[in-house]
Amino acid sequence: MYSGTSLGRGLGLDFSMSQHVVDLDKPPAYVLVKMNSTKIPQLEDLEENVIPIIPLERTYTIIDGNVKKTVTRVQSPLTSAYAFTDYRSQGQTIGHAIIDITSPPTGTLTPFNIYVSLSRSPRGKANIRLLRDFDEKLLTSHPSEYLRIEDERLVKLDNDTVKWWNEICNAHMIPDM
Repeated sequence: MYSGTSLGRGLGLDFSMSQHVVDLDKPPAYVLVKMNSTKIPQLEDLEENVIPIIPLERTYTIIDGNVKKTVTRVQSPLTSAYAFTDYRSQGQTIGHAIIDITSPPTGTLTPFNIYVSLSRSPRGKANIRLLRDFDEKLLTSHPSEYLRIEDERLVKLDNDTVKWWNEICNAHMIPDM
C-alpha cells in the first residue's frame, strides 16, 4: 500500500454488513481477512494473502468505591479505514486528513512527498492530524544531493551570464540591465 505518505480520508462510508449479520453468543475464534498483498507467510489451507485475526483478551482491575472488580474484555483488533498514497492525492482537496509521514517499510520518503500530503487541505493545520512522530531530518536536510548540485550550477551559470552581459554592454556602451 505504501509508496510514500498515506492519507486517511473520512468518506462517511458505511462499513456495516447488514445483509451478512450473524448474531453470536461469543466472539468468533478468528476473523479471516484477505489483503491485496502481505509479507506474512502463506498459511496451510488458506487462500493466498488471507490472514486470520485472532481476538485479544485483556483483563483490567477497577475500583468502584470500596469494591474491587475485575473486567475481562475480548475484542477483535479490526478498524475500518480508507487510505491512499501522496501520489494518488495530488490534485485533490481533502477536507480532513490523518497523515502518516513516517518512513515507509519500503521505498523512501522525501520533502516532496510530505509537501503533497500536507498541502491537500484548504484549511491547513486545523483539519490535518499526524498519525505518529516522524524523523525531523526529512524536513531539515536537502531532498536530493543531485538537485542541490544542479541548483548551485544554475546559480553560477546565471551569475556568469549576468557578468558576461554586463561586459558586452560596457564594451558597446549599452546601459546595464
